Amino acid sequence: MMRRLFYLTIILLFSAWHTPVQAENYPYRSDVLWVTTPNHADWLYRVGEQAEVEVQFFRYGMPCDGELEYAIGNDLLDSDMQGTCKLRKGYCTIKMGTAKKPCFRDLRLTLHLDGQTYRHHVKVGFSPEQIRPFTKLPSDFQQYWEQAKDEIAKLPLNYTIEPYEPYSNDRVETYIVKLQIDGKRHSLYGYLMKPRGAKPGSCPVVLTPPGAGVKTIKQAYERTYFQEQGVIRFVTEIHGLDPRLSDDTFNDLSRAFGNYLEMGLEHRDNYYMRHVYLGLVRSIDFLTSLPEWDGRNVCTLGGSQGGALSLIAAALDPRVTLCVANHPALSDMAAASQPGLTHGYPHFRRELLTPVAIQTLSYYDVVNFAPFIKCPTYMTWGYNDNTCPPTTSYAVWNLLQCSKEHLITPINEHWTSDTTNRQQLTWLLQHLNH
Repeated sequence: MMRRLFYLTIILLFSAWHTPVQAENYPYRSDVLWVTTPNHADWLYRVGEQAEVEVQFFRYGMPCDGELEYAIGNDLLDSDMQGTCKLRKGYCTIKMGTAKKPCFRDLRLTLHLDGQTYRHHVKVGFSPEQIRPFTKLPSDFQQYWEQAKDEIAKLPLNYTIEPYEPYSNDRVETYIVKLQIDGKRHSLYGYLMKPRGAKPGSCPVVLTPPGAGVKTIKQAYERTYFQEQGVIRFVTEIHGLDPRLSDDTFNDLSRAFGNYLEMGLEHRDNYYMRHVYLGLVRSIDFLTSLPEWDGRNVCTLGGSQGGALSLIAAALDPRVTLCVANHPALSDMAAASQPGLTHGYPHFRRELLTPVAIQTLSYYDVVNFAPFIKCPTYMTWGYNDNTCPPTTSYAVWNLLQCSKEHLITPINEHWTSDTTNRQQLTWLLQHLNH
């Protein structure tokens, strides 16, 4: 029964994801379907408990027989167990064993069938509420960031703003904003999206930082339901690049840029993300200067790198009253320096993580900002995520000392459904200060 209910649940979830066009099968337009069902419904176990996973494989909706290869290892790490299992009528059960310490274990599946290779995986957790990060808090962490904020607070708020008609409609007014960050060469662009005809003092504001990469922020127009519910959103980039540039130009810039998250690791004042973090505070300066701001509610919301930046903004700026973060990146990054530890995005190469670089990253890691967040916080993450693994999401979650709620969607890789995204707006609206 549990297996059938789980199967139905994921079918409904993905059907809902794609139904704006028409009803589609799960996975989307795929000939095959994996169903992996741990024998604990929440995919969680205590350290020392034995985990089993029921595996089913269908092609064209029909169960298939074959020899299934599997490998098991800790989250993002090499496998330490391998074996095979016979699929009979599309079904087998694999014993994953247990764990000796809090962690996630990943069951990686491979099936060779009629000249094709199919892969899948499923992660289960062992006492994840006890996961703690490798990254340590510097003794002068708060002092460092307070001083940095004091420096930009002395600067005038400097920006340009112009209407942007392609993202405007009869309910939403959209503007392109270029915001100066620190009085030097650093700036950021963003789409400011307001409810059309909003009255002075009527709107909560939401800062939405971007996911990782040097890329356009066209996704700004995807969630107009925020503005339609009376909320102002500021959807930003972080590199000072006009989002109206062409996709080809962004691709060229991305190749030229390289990995900005590796830039400046030799000193905390030179690290690339310093001006990005200060840009969060400057963005809140901008939002709270708008005449339509209601004077009470400042929210942050984002996913991946944007989830990290949403949490960091909430820690840096006491004006933030609500925070929403999906699978935050930039979490326990330096754990990659130690064999056998799961590390967060951007998954630094071990040779980069010198003692100096580890010290620098300690001033920028989400796990060190998390304890300083005071506002109510809502986090979502999935277990099957290999970009921002559940190990590091739990490392952040376990350190939050504020009022907090979470939505855990175990099957999710590095994405959220539209239903989850809308639930975040509902949560924000329910927790506004009136």
